[in-house]
Amino acid sequence: MGEKEEKSPDGVKYYTLSEIEEQNSFRSTWIIINNKVYDVTKFLEEHPGGEEVLREQGGGDATESFEDVGHSTDAREMAQDMIIGELHPETPVTTLNDEPSWWSNWVIPALTAAIVTLLYRIYTQESE
Repeated sequence: MGEKEEKSPDGVKYYTLSEIEEQNSFRSTWIIINNKVYDVTKFLEEHPGGEEVLREQGGGDATESFEDVGHSTDAREMAQDMIIGELHPETPVTTLNDEPSWWSNWVIPALTAAIVTLLYRIYTQESE
C-alpha cells in the first residue's frame, strides 16, 4: 500500500489525511470520526442508511454527520470493531462546509414562484 505506518508508544497506528483520502474507492472506504480512522468497507452493504451515506463521507471527516444522526449505543459499539487507527495528530482536518449553495437560496424559490404563477394564469384563463 505504500503508506508510512507510524505508531504511538502505546501501539496506535496513525494515518495522515492523504492516506485516508486514498482509501475512498469501491474497493476500500475509510472515514474519520472523532479523530479515529474506521475501515467501513465490509459494513457498506449492511449500513441501515444505505452504503451511499458512507461512501459520501469516505476519505474524510464524518464526525458531524455521524453525531447528527444520533446513532444508538449498539451502533457506536459496533463501530468500535471497525477502528483501524487514529488520525495523525499533526494532520489538520477541515470539515466540509454545510452552507447551502448559492442556487438553493434563490433559484429554487424563483422556480417555485414561476410555476405557481404559471398554474394560476392557466387556472384563471380556464375560468373565463
